[in-house]
Amino acid sequence: MKKKGTELKDLTVAELQDKLQDERSGLTKLRFAHTVSPVESPVQLRTKRKEVARILTEMRKREIANTQSK
Repeated sequence: MKKKGTELKDLTVAELQDKLQDERSGLTKLRFAHTVSPVESPVQLRTKRKEVARILTEMRKREIANTQSK
């Protein structure tokens, strides 16, 4: 099962960065595959984009929390 927002909170910053890099590379590959020949399910593109956004949101939330606690 994919990690949603609640499960992303359990990851460390380094794990989030690794996950972000993996998701972005997967999205890039999917976009190229879609350009060459249409992907069977275009929902995959939307899902990948949303997963990248979830990770970025969690990272930004932690960044804001760190600056406010200082």
